[in-house]
Amino acid sequence: MKSFLSLFAVLSLPAPTVSEFRRFDGPINAASNYIHFSEGYIVTPGYIDISNLVFASADEGTPNTYVPEDRDWNDDHSAVMEESRGDDRVANDDTYDRQLEEEIGDDTESAIVSGSTYVDIVLFHEPSECANTRLGCDWTELGVGANDGLGNLRWCCSDDAKGLGLCKGGAKQEGRLIVDPDKFNGQHRFLGVPPSGTWSRAVKFGMFDLKEKDGSGKYVMVVANCNDDIGRNLTVTGEYVWKSAHGYLPGNLFGEMYFYFAVAICYLVLLLWYVIKFQIYRDAAIPIFQWFIATIFIGFFEAFFKCGDLWVWNVDGVRFWFSLYTGVLFGVCKRAISRVLVVMLCLGWGVTCDTLGGKFKTLVMLGLVYAGVSAARDVMTIISITENEILTHNEEEEILDVVSILTFVTAFIDVTFYLWIFDALNQTMQYLESMNQSRKLKRYLRLRLFLLLSVLFAVLWSVFGIVDSYNSQRMVNEEENGWVLTAVWEVNYFVVLMGLSCLWAPEAGAKEYAYVMELSTLGNDLEFDTNVVDSPDDDSDEEEESSFSIIVHE
Repeated sequence: MKSFLSLFAVLSLPAPTVSEFRRFDGPINAASNYIHFSEGYIVTPGYIDISNLVFASADEGTPNTYVPEDRDWNDDHSAVMEESRGDDRVANDDTYDRQLEEEIGDDTESAIVSGSTYVDIVLFHEPSECANTRLGCDWTELGVGANDGLGNLRWCCSDDAKGLGLCKGGAKQEGRLIVDPDKFNGQHRFLGVPPSGTWSRAVKFGMFDLKEKDGSGKYVMVVANCNDDIGRNLTVTGEYVWKSAHGYLPGNLFGEMYFYFAVAICYLVLLLWYVIKFQIYRDAAIPIFQWFIATIFIGFFEAFFKCGDLWVWNVDGVRFWFSLYTGVLFGVCKRAISRVLVVMLCLGWGVTCDTLGGKFKTLVMLGLVYAGVSAARDVMTIISITENEILTHNEEEEILDVVSILTFVTAFIDVTFYLWIFDALNQTMQYLESMNQSRKLKRYLRLRLFLLLSVLFAVLWSVFGIVDSYNSQRMVNEEENGWVLTAVWEVNYFVVLMGLSCLWAPEAGAKEYAYVMELSTLGNDLEFDTNVVDSPDDDSDEEEESSFSIIVHE
């Protein structure tokens, strides 16, 4: 049940809000059993810049006599030298290498005091061959961390890892992130942390340049403070930047921006067409037309604000909270009002009756409850997105959190709506069939066709999503085109709304349509009384005197 709720939440919630000007404010404690990481999709050429992150000591530390084994620091900084060296900067490579060593500060052997420990920062690319699988990439196969093939996974070269034979780098790797030079094909930075005293430092060469040859795709940045024997607890504050070739928008969301732009245009065209027809037949308008206008209007503004949110994100690098939350709330309102609208249609409002009586209040209240619960779920999901995560080598058990509970409540209300829709539709069609109202019945047959095709498509797409999620190799590359999974639901919704708008388009005589009774040819003499036969939604057994129009069916 828990996994079903999690899958339902993934399929129904908006895309995660990972800003490309990212904040990292928090502790990085000295621990060998977990690492911090941040991930994102980059379209190369691009870069990741952590120069503005400030690492600082959280305490005064304790002097010690531990001296790590000498390392070939130039091996760690060879990547820095290669990507920082340029023809326009230094003509003589040997001179530049010496200058670079003098400028690195914390990051050279000469600048590291006795007893220093280290913070390792690595950036690597996850190949699409493994990033698009159900289990994801095994980082140890990419050179980060190590395992013994028996389920023992370690990120850091601790005493425990040494006992398992996972520290192949020897003594110089002790208290450090395990990086296999034979497998690792990324970039590496580190900071030396003195054993005592107040300390604060930024990564001087914090620019990770990503060239086109590095390839577009998912990149992961890992930060590790591994030495839990004599290492110091640290804090990190500041912003860091992820930028692709087209701008700050994550590369896998660029297509989504154009999609919502196209959807907004479609809604605008539909809205203009419906409003023009409404104005032409204004004297014959009925309340259901206003509900259609409101639904289309809200759908347009949802697409407009979502497109605007992504556009601002791409230009400025941060999400404009007003556009973000306005788009989410418009989406919630659209889903709520559309459910209420379909129930109204199935109850026969404007076709078999001109009012819904007490059912109208019940229906509106159910829609408001749905909107409230759905809005709380969506907003909490956005707020709970974590940009800088902690990964331990112990698998943590998932818990049923508040979002899952709200998802369950939303699903329950959805089921209530669906049952009400098809029950009301069935009753209305039976009534029209018993009264030989073939023209009205034809409209409801088309309504049922639209709804059944929509439900069939939703079921097939849900099954496809479930099967795809359990495939070892996904059919839809979620890292690159994950937005398509939610975009399909938007297309399904718009097609249904467009079909219903055509069925209930404003027309002459719409106000009297509920009272039109279609009669078959009975001969030259017709006799009838003016007692209106009760519609399926009338609660009173008493007949009311009223006049109505007659259509003779030849």
